[in-house]
Amino acid sequence: MGKTVTTYLIDGDPKGTQYAFISNKICQMFVVPRSNLSYLNTQEKLQKPAFYILLGEDESTKPQAYIGETENFRERVKDHDSKKAFWQKALIFVSKDADMTKVDVQYLEHKAIAEAKKANTFVLSDNKQIPKMPNLPEHQQDSMDEFFDDVKFLASFIGCNIFDVSQPKPEHLFYTKGRGCNAKGYYSSDGFTVLKGSVIVKTVTSSFNWKEKRDKMLLDYTANENGGLVLTSNKTFSSPSTAADFCTGRINNGWLEWKDKDGNTLDSVYRKQLE
Repeated sequence: MGKTVTTYLIDGDPKGTQYAFISNKICQMFVVPRSNLSYLNTQEKLQKPAFYILLGEDESTKPQAYIGETENFRERVKDHDSKKAFWQKALIFVSKDADMTKVDVQYLEHKAIAEAKKANTFVLSDNKQIPKMPNLPEHQQDSMDEFFDDVKFLASFIGCNIFDVSQPKPEHLFYTKGRGCNAKGYYSSDGFTVLKGSVIVKTVTSSFNWKEKRDKMLLDYTANENGGLVLTSNKTFSSPSTAADFCTGRINNGWLEWKDKDGNTLDSVYRKQLE
């Protein structure tokens, strides 16, 4: 079923201040760069209860985020602006009807931190614990669960995968055991995703040209189990070759390295499907 998303670029810049919402839904997402916090003074909705995500970079291989809730984002962000150096833009989620309460946004924060930690795609070093779930009536929980589904959709819509947990179909799985690894994954519009539980080779060949970055990724995404390195969460790469390089510790043509259970290469399944 299709959806219509309305996006308004407030200053005409696709990377600048904007807002978006799904037709017939009450969730509205504002995207405000740190360089344009003065916009908060002009938008009354951002001075009411809101759920928000601060996005930025980290020295590790993962991007960094902070998830929070507030009764007045304009006032709350003053503290973040003075104390948190990492973030570059804020995603602020409010109700178009401006009828959310403090408890509503606390519930959203609880769900969001739990799901972001499960997805494990962002560093959440300032969200050390999952806050306790507030007491909401059942009907209001249902409303906020629906609201949070829209939060996830709108975040993904602008390319923020903080909540994304991919669910591959078994018939789309591909495998590699190059250099003794035992990895599996699947190809999609996002790239090639290597699945949690894959066994990754520890060492690299002499011709491998991104060892330092790979070493950092191993620290972030793997754990030692039974003498080997095992992927602790799904990891999506921009190309099948990069995914295969990471898993095997050597340079590969991923289109040929990844094969399904019948021995068909990724190349034969996807790139030749129109021939």
